[in-house]
Amino acid sequence: MHLLTIAFPDFNPIAFAFGPFKIRWYALAYIGGIVLGWIYARALLKSERLWGGPAPMTLLQIDDFILWVTIGIILGGRTGYVLFYNPMFFLHHPAEILELWNGGMSFHGGFLGCVAAVMLFAWKNNISILSLGDITTAVGPIGLFLGRIANFINGELWGRPADPNLPWAMVFPHDVLQLPRHPSQLYEATLEGVVLFTILALMIRMGALKRPGVILGSFISIYGIARIVGEFFREPDPQLGFLWHRLTMGELLSVPMVIAGVIIIVAACRRKATEQATPPLQEIS
Repeated sequence: MHLLTIAFPDFNPIAFAFGPFKIRWYALAYIGGIVLGWIYARALLKSERLWGGPAPMTLLQIDDFILWVTIGIILGGRTGYVLFYNPMFFLHHPAEILELWNGGMSFHGGFLGCVAAVMLFAWKNNISILSLGDITTAVGPIGLFLGRIANFINGELWGRPADPNLPWAMVFPHDVLQLPRHPSQLYEATLEGVVLFTILALMIRMGALKRPGVILGSFISIYGIARIVGEFFREPDPQLGFLWHRLTMGELLSVPMVIAGVIIIVAACRRKATEQATPPLQEIS
């Protein structure tokens, strides 16, 4: 018995139940992230000051894009989990790939699904891929925060063993070892959600949306750094454990993100910022 640890709150992973129909907190996190992100995206598009002129897309277009990005998140997230984290299991149990209600989503896969959705929608609607990417990633931390809170409620993806004297160390109910651990889900919710959202919001207020790609690149690189930091406290997935040089899969997938994000930022900063459109002078008749 570890006297200094905090007892894990007795959360029910099911938020609501109507007979056989059950709604889990994890599902509500996805729904809430998409809805709140949509509201925030519309607010950004309404402010011409942030863009240095008219926004590069209409409110109707962002409304239509919500369906595209939702499909991208779900398909990409599930595909990424199958391929990156548990390929052998699903190779022998292919029917379970469709059982999303049993959990198993990958951020990195979901991000690639978002990238595909952004590129396809932008091409179809003849709008800037980078600007649509900026909007998408500006709202992304909202969903990340809610998703990590849902991980905590479910008592999953817990942290590595912690010093029993750590005031906030917790014993998670599904941990067979019953060790005091870091509540790494809350660390990640703070870094990937609150901190990342705040940084991007401040950058937007300082005019970052006038340089298409800056917010996109910043999200990619800062998230990668935040995820790497979080992985130092998170217990690796049991089916994978530690990989090359004791790195985790999350760390290995995040390093390329940091590099790619920096490249996008540099390229965006070399382009001329968008300027407020000026009406042409009338010719003298």
